[in-house]
Amino acid sequence: MKRWRPILAIAGGCAAAAVLACAIWVHSLGPVPLGKNLDYSHVVLDRQGRLLRAYATSEGRWRLPVNERDVDPRFRKLLFAYEDKRFSDHPGVDALALGRAAVQFISRGRIVSGGSTISMQVARLLEPRERRGLGAKLRQIVRALELERALGKDGVLALYLTLAPYGGNLEGVRAASLAYEPRKLSLAEAALLVALPQSPELRRPDRFPSAARAARDRVLDRAALAGLVARDEIARAKSQPVPHDRKPLPVLAPHAADQVVLMESDRREHRLTLDLFLQKNLQELAHERAQALGPDISVAILAVDNMSGEVRARVASADFFDTRRAGQVDMTQALRSPGSTLKPFIYGLGFEDGVIHPDTLIDEGPTRYGSYMPENFDLNFQGVVTVRRALQLSLNVPAVAVLNKVGVNRLGARLSQAGAALVLPKGDAPGLAMGLGGVGVRLADLVMLYASLARQGEALPLTERRGDPADNRQTPRRLLGPDAAWYVGNILLGAPPPDNAPHGRIAFKTGTSYGYRDAWAIGFDGRMTVGVWVGRPDGASVPGLVGRASAAPILFEAFARSGSAPVALPRAPKGAIFAASNRLPPPLQRFGVSGPSEAAEAPRIMFPPDGARLEIAAGAQPDPVALKISGGRGPLTVLVNGVPMGVPIIAAGGRGTLFFQPDGPGFVRLTVMDARGASDSVSVRLQ
Repeated sequence: MKRWRPILAIAGGCAAAAVLACAIWVHSLGPVPLGKNLDYSHVVLDRQGRLLRAYATSEGRWRLPVNERDVDPRFRKLLFAYEDKRFSDHPGVDALALGRAAVQFISRGRIVSGGSTISMQVARLLEPRERRGLGAKLRQIVRALELERALGKDGVLALYLTLAPYGGNLEGVRAASLAYEPRKLSLAEAALLVALPQSPELRRPDRFPSAARAARDRVLDRAALAGLVARDEIARAKSQPVPHDRKPLPVLAPHAADQVVLMESDRREHRLTLDLFLQKNLQELAHERAQALGPDISVAILAVDNMSGEVRARVASADFFDTRRAGQVDMTQALRSPGSTLKPFIYGLGFEDGVIHPDTLIDEGPTRYGSYMPENFDLNFQGVVTVRRALQLSLNVPAVAVLNKVGVNRLGARLSQAGAALVLPKGDAPGLAMGLGGVGVRLADLVMLYASLARQGEALPLTERRGDPADNRQTPRRLLGPDAAWYVGNILLGAPPPDNAPHGRIAFKTGTSYGYRDAWAIGFDGRMTVGVWVGRPDGASVPGLVGRASAAPILFEAFARSGSAPVALPRAPKGAIFAASNRLPPPLQRFGVSGPSEAAEAPRIMFPPDGARLEIAAGAQPDPVALKISGGRGPLTVLVNGVPMGVPIIAAGGRGTLFFQPDGPGFVRLTVMDARGASDSVSVRLQ
């Protein structure tokens, strides 16, 4: 026994030295790489997490982050059966697989199987080595154990799904599935994606389809032996061809994607409020129609949800990569002349002031305002028409007459307060021509304004980034009163649609700018508002470019491709008046422009003054508020928020006082009109 002691001591010393050497060697490897500094592709997602656009990394690689829950369960089963069937049981290294690989190497004199687990493959991907050998394999073993201890099974699997090579600059199963199988995976497709990482360059389906198919079939055979899939299903999968080309990754909403990536450059995943299917449909629609309209024409389409103000689709140009059409210019944000698209808001202010009603008669004939004399698009005049028909036919003369009444500055201020950025030509002052397109406006602002008509006159800022905390602080702004907004929407619902389009499905308005530079069509139903712009981005004239013929058909087709049936507009508010022209209150039966002599005798509200704040008694029934009126030709009509008061009419020519009963605190618009239609309005706050 004594003679074995030196031998045992030597053996023990050697073992200790070996352990120490291993420990030193492991320590020399340094900290385990966990993939925290990996450069991932920027991915822009829609409101449901579907990919709109991805961006290559700084190295030119498509490396899209992916989690196990994002992967088809069928793919996971095939992956474990083929690559690492004991993945959930071992600590990162499968001793049985390594032993089998060693026996096969000794018995056959060559490598038959490597024995690598998924964890070991991740270690190799995180620390790539040009030379392969025993040292590299030992390094993988150590790193695999460390990775599983640090990240757990889910973390290791997520790294494999993200980093697995698929040939060329594709990394990860998500990028590969988009490039080769951009649909829900079938059994054959899942098997192909499992097979490619073992030899990504030699099995690329777009270059070596035979090798890719053979590798795919081996995965299917392994699945059949494991009893994961029925034999008949395996046979059907083997009969399917492999893809022979590599699909480009999706490029949807490129302008919106570029913008959000620029604003959130420190993030890699960006969520937008867009809907992938609607975006794709409208992007295709814009491209189709632009191709039909001419090589220099572009089309922009913007769709928003009425209730939330969230952008559902944003097509900023007909083709992002078409330089002739200036495809990278965002035409939803470009300043353009709106043509007649501001007319609904002119009439809306007239309805709000109580100076007109949809069935009020208005003269449509030659009228001069100083040196300005508006004309209709067809250079003809209709004579006497209702306000409803004047707006539906987009007649210029009545719109200018109402604008002259409500005030150009007031229109501009109201639109600006609602959030629209109006830009006048340099050196110009607001004038009546603003109502016919003499101002610059963006498609995004027009869509926001029209969406407010479906919201009973409340304008809500548009939002495009999902989950942005700043969006939650936005509050609606009053553009028009509920009655006025409903009147406008009801009129536009009856506008004659373009050829072969259904009538009465959406409320819409078209517009054409001076010189045929811009064609517009903006419409809404109870759910969504869509705006369409057609023209040349460089602002050049396009003879024959008219909103009704060029933009309106695109608008109706956009609603048809939305995938949802039209939703009815809100019901008429309580104060809406339904009456024929001859049954309206006398001042509302016919609209006329007062001359200078009549203006001197126009009625005036002496109290309360415009902008006043009046204290009212607290309680269920506030005290009546005094209203003092002077002048005017009788009989006089008083309206509170556009609704006639149920009180005796004041005699004309002198001063009179009456009282009205407020509903409670808030803003109130008071209007008085005489028999000629002359009027005065004030807005007061009751508190």
